[in-house]
Amino acid sequence: MSDIIWPEQYLPGSTDNYVSNEIIVKGLRADQVWPQLNDTSAWPTYYGNVSDIRFHDGKGPALGLGARFRFTTFSFPVEAEVTEYEPPAPGKPARVAWHGWVEGDAATRLDVHHAWLIEDLSGGRVRILTQETQTGQPARDLAQTRPNPMLNAHQEWIEGLAAAARRK
Repeated sequence: MSDIIWPEQYLPGSTDNYVSNEIIVKGLRADQVWPQLNDTSAWPTYYGNVSDIRFHDGKGPALGLGARFRFTTFSFPVEAEVTEYEPPAPGKPARVAWHGWVEGDAATRLDVHHAWLIEDLSGGRVRILTQETQTGQPARDLAQTRPNPMLNAHQEWIEGLAAAARRK
């Protein structure tokens, strides 16, 4: 199976917080799941931890390489820029990743790399993988919370994504 492509400064194990969520679902294809992730206006319909999605420069709601957008998650107003963008293609997984940040001082600044991989598997199955690394004091605080709220929220996101794809 394919892996997330990590920028060196966000390599898991070298950051303050990291989570990985994955499901494998029978009866869906990557090209059915992709539109629900690519269209950010759909996110709030299946993921309860995102709101106020706005794109810069009149772009959106579809993601694209270099797209800049802002959204609220975990009560943080996150600025983001898409750094990897590959729709699904025969024999190749879909990939999208963004660098996100919350401006602030040493106590409130947060930097993240959030990556997605949607991959067709044998037997009519699809793999949905999302992983995120974070640096900064808010990330250290999240990492100490049990259960890790980011782990649980991202599980809701991938399960909601699969359910939304099934409905379409």
